[in-house]
Amino acid sequence: EVQIVESGGGLVQAGGSLRLSCAASGFTFDDYAIGWFRQAPGKEREGVSCISSSDGSTYYADSVKGRFTISSDNAKNTVYLQMNSLKPEDTAVYYCAADKDLLHTVVTVTTPGAPAYGMDYWGKGTLVTVSS
Repeated sequence: EVQIVESGGGLVQAGGSLRLSCAASGFTFDDYAIGWFRQAPGKEREGVSCISSSDGSTYYADSVKGRFTISSDNAKNTVYLQMNSLKPEDTAVYYCAADKDLLHTVVTVTTPGAPAYGMDYWGKGTLVTVSS
């Protein structure tokens, strides 16, 4: 059974940091790209960042470049999202998702306005709230 479980969300003040974790099981982790997405209240789901589990290449949406860092521990089948310099506009439910198609994942994450759906597997999300 495929499982993707996010953790690490919470309430933080603007300028603070959080680290999200995405633990995956039930599929061959190294064969998949793992992406982070977010959905703020009343807004469409959008891409944040993704990583290739096979070669570690990383990609970011413009809105988080320089503030967020994605990393992977393949031995633990876990992907992390280190979020620094958080802003109130980062408030959202953060989802982790996996897809075998790296190109599809990169396009979905990095193209502004791209529908953030169609990934093979999704987690249920973790809430991040940034207070001003």
